[in-house]
Amino acid sequence: MAKGSFADLIGSEKPTVVDFSAEWCGPCKMMAPILEDLKSKIGDTARIIKIDIDKNPQAAAAYHVQSVPTLIVFKNGNPVWRQSGVVPTEYLKRVIDQHL
Repeated sequence: MAKGSFADLIGSEKPTVVDFSAEWCGPCKMMAPILEDLKSKIGDTARIIKIDIDKNPQAAAAYHVQSVPTLIVFKNGNPVWRQSGVVPTEYLKRVIDQHL
């Protein structure tokens, strides 16, 4: 995860994709290459961070994450989109483009 507090990271004007995941989660492992592909397509227009719910239970609880993977896009500290499960690269790119 990037340096700084979680609030600082999601408080940006730039959209921030937060991937709530866990080491033991099979679908979460499927999201890793999708998010790498997304990063190569969006460059610096948005930030992508990964939160391990087992290591950061307070962050997961704060956003009522019930299952993993759960992706939440934040802008200016507010959640603007959320979905659980594996999400394709192009769909995520369209979501980010809507919030630029």
